[in-house]
Amino acid sequence: MPETIIITDLDGTLLHPTTYSFEEAKPALQLIRVHGVPLILCSSKTRAEIEMYRKRLDNEHPFISENGGGIFIPEGYFSFPLEGERRNGYQVISLGMPYTDIRGHFTRLRDKLRITATGFGDMTADEIALLTGLSLDEAVLAKQRDYEEPFVFTGDPDERLLLAIEASGLRWTQGRLFHIMGNHHKGKAVDILRKLFARARGPATLMGLGDSLNDLPFLLAVDRPVLIRKGDGSHDSRIDIPGLYRTKGIGPLGWNEAVISALKVRT
Repeated sequence: MPETIIITDLDGTLLHPTTYSFEEAKPALQLIRVHGVPLILCSSKTRAEIEMYRKRLDNEHPFISENGGGIFIPEGYFSFPLEGERRNGYQVISLGMPYTDIRGHFTRLRDKLRITATGFGDMTADEIALLTGLSLDEAVLAKQRDYEEPFVFTGDPDERLLLAIEASGLRWTQGRLFHIMGNHHKGKAVDILRKLFARARGPATLMGLGDSLNDLPFLLAVDRPVLIRKGDGSHDSRIDIPGLYRTKGIGPLGWNEAVISALKVRT
């Protein structure tokens, strides 16, 4: 039977949408450890934020930051040499544009169109904490960006900015916040990791769990896509793909439900 690899979003998926707790997912997390299943964190969060959760989860596997902008593989994780930059104990495969470039594109388009939109680069850590519900320490980590700029509109979203981003050859996506980025997404990063795992261990079955539009590219790239129920009881209606499993539980409770069900079938 092919190995199972689990790819998961964090906010609103493995983490509760308001408390950022993964307490309700602990039974499934324990089952993952028992079966030795690689758990790949794939998030809009920064490297620094994901490292914090890797410590809390006792996770030593590769991870994907900033909606697929970077793949961080611990040195020595795979037995063969990898292309990419060595940085802070990782082999880093960068798919995204540098943050300074993305930030420059965002401010240029916003100012040209005279649209009231605010990016993380405009905010203090206190303001990010107030906006997101993160602790102040976590908000500081959220500002340490490598590849993309999260932003919010004042009032309703202005489609002119989103269209201008696309016309500039860039991309945007939406999770809890809007994000402007280069030509990368979670699906590209997952495809690269799939090939690396196949080279190292043979073919695997990939299970992917997410809750928002920014997760769609990697849910399309996995074999068993799972859509987590949101805090308001809904599922993201923009995600409707073949074989999609929609959880009954919200956030980590739904995550727990889906993973336990999948691993019981596997065994």
